[in-house]
Amino acid sequence: MVYRILSTCLLSWLSLSVAQAQEIAPRYEDDPFRQLEELLPTPNDVRAASGAPGHRYWQQRADYDIKVRLLEDRHALVGEETITYYNRSPMPLSYLWVQLDQNRFRPDSIDRNSRVAPNFDQFYYKQLGELLIREDFQGGHQITRVADAEGADLDHAIIGTMLRIDLPQALAPGGKTSFQIGWTYQIVDAKRIRTRGGYEYFEEDKNTIYEIAQWFPRMVAYTDVNGWQNKQFIRRGEFTLEFGDYRVAITAPEDHIVASTGVLQNPEEVLTEEQRERLKKAAEATVPQFIVTPEEAKENEKEKATGEKTWVFEAENVRDFAWASSRKFIWDAVKHRTHGNDVWAMSYFPNEGEPLWSKYSTHAIMHTLDVYSKFTFPYPYPVAISVNGPVGGMEYPMICFNGPRPEKDGTYTKRTKYGLITVIIHEVGHNYFPMIVNSDERQWTWIDEGINSFLQFLAEREWEPDYPSRRGPARNMVPYMVSTDQVPIMTNSESILQFGHNAYGKPATALNILRETIMGRELFDFAFKEFSRRWMFKRPEPGDFFRTMEDASSVDLDWFWRGWFYTTNHVDLAIEGVRLLDLDTLDPDIEKAEDKAARDLEPEDITEERNSDLKKRTERFPELVDFYNHYDPLDVTVKDREEAKRLLEALNDDERALLKTQRLFYAIDFRNVGGLVMPILLKIKYENGSEEFLRLPAEIWRSNSQKISKLILAKDRIKSLQLDPQWETADADVENNHWPSRPVKSRFRLFKDKIKNPMREAREEKDKAKEEEEPEKEASKEDA
Repeated sequence: MVYRILSTCLLSWLSLSVAQAQEIAPRYEDDPFRQLEELLPTPNDVRAASGAPGHRYWQQRADYDIKVRLLEDRHALVGEETITYYNRSPMPLSYLWVQLDQNRFRPDSIDRNSRVAPNFDQFYYKQLGELLIREDFQGGHQITRVADAEGADLDHAIIGTMLRIDLPQALAPGGKTSFQIGWTYQIVDAKRIRTRGGYEYFEEDKNTIYEIAQWFPRMVAYTDVNGWQNKQFIRRGEFTLEFGDYRVAITAPEDHIVASTGVLQNPEEVLTEEQRERLKKAAEATVPQFIVTPEEAKENEKEKATGEKTWVFEAENVRDFAWASSRKFIWDAVKHRTHGNDVWAMSYFPNEGEPLWSKYSTHAIMHTLDVYSKFTFPYPYPVAISVNGPVGGMEYPMICFNGPRPEKDGTYTKRTKYGLITVIIHEVGHNYFPMIVNSDERQWTWIDEGINSFLQFLAEREWEPDYPSRRGPARNMVPYMVSTDQVPIMTNSESILQFGHNAYGKPATALNILRETIMGRELFDFAFKEFSRRWMFKRPEPGDFFRTMEDASSVDLDWFWRGWFYTTNHVDLAIEGVRLLDLDTLDPDIEKAEDKAARDLEPEDITEERNSDLKKRTERFPELVDFYNHYDPLDVTVKDREEAKRLLEALNDDERALLKTQRLFYAIDFRNVGGLVMPILLKIKYENGSEEFLRLPAEIWRSNSQKISKLILAKDRIKSLQLDPQWETADADVENNHWPSRPVKSRFRLFKDKIKNPMREAREEKDKAKEEEEPEKEASKEDA
């Protein structure tokens, strides 16, 4: 449709957008550009308004000295520890809280008793098996001792997965205290009960792989935000922990190889001379070297030693500690130089993992360190380890557990190959988030899983062209974003619905869109690196992330955080209409001629057409005809020309020049169908073959978040328009992104009628049985 711009308002038209000229339609109840300050915590001297740690930032500390023994015949652990706790808060503490994560497996746990009935439309054998085995499994920490540094018993109480220790006197700010805890527990069969740490028993060779995590009583975090973060460990909300130094002595069967957080302190006592020599060569190599070969691991499986060895590890400034142990382990290693630091990249895996693990695992570790360090900070720890065992994917400081393996014949699917590379990148990447940037996982899953999934996507893209990434590309998130049963990303970990999409996929997609489409790579990377470095070895909250990204970029992103993280709206922008407006020349001879030509193109009224042969009254009585029967308002009159002359004389030279503007004025109408405001990415094709790409900022929706119009001053006629041509924004309906609209393509198939005939089926079964009986009868006769 063509409209005409009146010259008398030409200047004001050019200075205003079409959206401003229109009547403003009703807005959504919640303004998408409303600032977040009312939702974020008030800044203070602990957490600054910039998103940085304040000048009085504090956090607690806990050091551990642990001795633990692995009882392979019973699949059990027995341990004792001394914890030294430092109160750096401004508050005196009359009691301390300690986490007993294994209590999640007790019969009376919240986890077990709050589970709802499964979906019986898709109920798996493994699910039923787990339900049955958990009925009899006596899991949980058995606390054998709680005492002060001198050995005197301390009053304590166990509440679910938490242990409260009542201090004889309050621990003053700046003070420290030491206490001892003894414990034992049954290790979970991780192939039968889903868990983050446990054992896998191999029936063929009667051996076991142990992946040990959440195994020792560890301090609950005491923070400026929550005080004691002693929410019960139910299942999904993971861990909120304090940094500290660890010395851990692990006593295991003599023929086991132990992988662990930290640095081995007694290699002369636990490694053979040949293994130590191989480590020296691996320190100078550029590709992984076997420390324990596949042949040696296979030989080691044949007999079980009766003695024990104690492996001693030390780790500085870590928030947790995990380890793995087995006589089945192959071990490869290389000392990798990354961003100025030397890091031991090592993998431990059984022969069942070959040939996949020796080919990809340690390479994936090195690749992760390189890419993550580029976008955040140089990896600060001396070791990074990947272990194959029963746990599908789980992360701890310097060590992670990863599950994918090839088939028994050594072949593997594409899914298994990339599943392994992907999970190693993800779990090794967790060293950065949350092992160093130490977020509160018990409260917010997304701030470590979502950020880590985003960095994982960046690392996957640098592994090989067209890497089959699941999370990160905007188009992959559309089915989730239009689905039902959603909650916002900013939801407590235990209340999340569609957990993987909500806490992993959607935040990763949001950050990728922020980097590629909203901020641009250079600005995003600077701000993201600033956040990462500000909060190394500290405890950020979501507000610190939001504020830092704005503080370091000078970009107001409140609309983005609000829409993507605080709502369940989805992206669906549509081209609703296109209007072509001509500039009025003020020449009535030109303007009225064009109007006549347009009128002549209008179709004849259907009634007039069919009444054309009727004799009209005015034809029978000509005296009824007067002036108006011949009057045409589009005829040019003297008055029209005089009025035009008057208007032209009132204009100055610049204004008269504007009347000769050789442009086509297109008003493009857009509608926000999904509710989530986003930039308008518009590809324009012109009839002369040229193309133009416009990136209109999300702020275009400020005056009306439901519908707006944009004026395009074109030099040639527009042939077509397309929104988001590269699918950057997770737009849910790409069919309404086109003008002119295009046919929606689909396909169907033809089927033959199938009429069920029970009588025929019964006859066929009877005939088949008779055929099978004939050879048996003949054989019986021959035998007789």
